[in-house]
Amino acid sequence: MAMTNMMAFSPTDTMPMTVRAKMIMAYQALSGFILLALVISRAVNIIS
Repeated sequence: MAMTNMMAFSPTDTMPMTVRAKMIMAYQALSGFILLALVISRAVNIIS
């Protein structure tokens, strides 16, 4: 539950019930943040 609340910054609509579902949701959230960081760093690199 902590991972879903941390990534969404709000209560989520549905809570994962199994460990596997929690791991999949955590993987998706972390990969989204990594992708966002890559896009931002690329944009900063192009501007500089």
